[in-house]
Amino acid sequence: MKENSVKNAVFGNLSIPQTSGLSPMASVADRAYRLIAKKFGAVYLVGEMVSAQGLCYSSERSGQLLKVTDEERPMAVQLFGSDPSIMAKAAKIAAQYRPDIIDINMGCPMPKVTGNGSGGALMRTPELAANIVHSVTDAVNVPVTVKIRKGWDDDTVNAVEFAKLMEKSGCAAICVHGRTVKQIYSGRSDSSIIAEVKAAVNIPVIGNGDINSGESAMLMYKQTGCDFIMVGRASQGAPWIFREIDSYLRTGKPAPPPPPDEVIEIMLEHISLACSVYGEKRGIIESRKHAAWYLKGFHNAAQLRASCVKIENYQDLKRLASQAKKLIIDLLGN
Repeated sequence: MKENSVKNAVFGNLSIPQTSGLSPMASVADRAYRLIAKKFGAVYLVGEMVSAQGLCYSSERSGQLLKVTDEERPMAVQLFGSDPSIMAKAAKIAAQYRPDIIDINMGCPMPKVTGNGSGGALMRTPELAANIVHSVTDAVNVPVTVKIRKGWDDDTVNAVEFAKLMEKSGCAAICVHGRTVKQIYSGRSDSSIIAEVKAAVNIPVIGNGDINSGESAMLMYKQTGCDFIMVGRASQGAPWIFREIDSYLRTGKPAPPPPPDEVIEIMLEHISLACSVYGEKRGIIESRKHAAWYLKGFHNAAQLRASCVKIENYQDLKRLASQAKKLIIDLLGN
């Protein structure tokens, strides 16, 4: 089958295939997750969001979240905060880790973030948001991007005006999630707002929200005219989504998902990576949720997923994997 040509998306100093990248997901998209996503075709990665205030006060964990390995490039690190001077200071610290891009989170809907005036709460204070972008871009030589939402709620949809202000303040690209902050992840993402932002600004626009297949990725590009797309929750327990999208965009057909026994091997590889990053004890604890995601949809999945919370070490994980494989064999035998 003849492949379609895939153009490159250009933002900041990056020129990357116009396929898909991995969205930042706090407490989910750690280095092990990012490496697995990269293996399956994510061409751009964004790290977990880091508190600017925590970073400025020498939080060891904040510093760990900023580490960028050569295997992960091109990669952005993401900061959140509501004070322009602290954000500028944090950006200088983040730049020492040599990210390809510094991204500012202005879309996180979680109350513990918005309650401090950060993340999605900045959609209600566009002038403050603009000051933050201006302060950060003045502080570093790294390209700065911003992630926003449709608006704070349905009564205050301001993504277009907000995006224009971000562009004026020096933003190199803007990622738009098609839900309001108040929606969190409920309802459907509105791709029309992404199209409106794309038509209103001259900087690259990245589309985000409800991309869960090759077909939905193609629709996002066609309906919005966006320059690139990011995938988040649809990759949980299914990192091959990036391969599926790449195949669909190039050939019009998605790459088939891996068979169940291969899914088990991918899960083991992923969690083995987590253990190498964190050490076995913490790596297993951090990976329990990932194991449950990988096993979703399996025969007797509820029983298998319930076992995930009891995993204490890698041997426990291997026993669970063997149990899952046995269930597959038994099912095929029947």
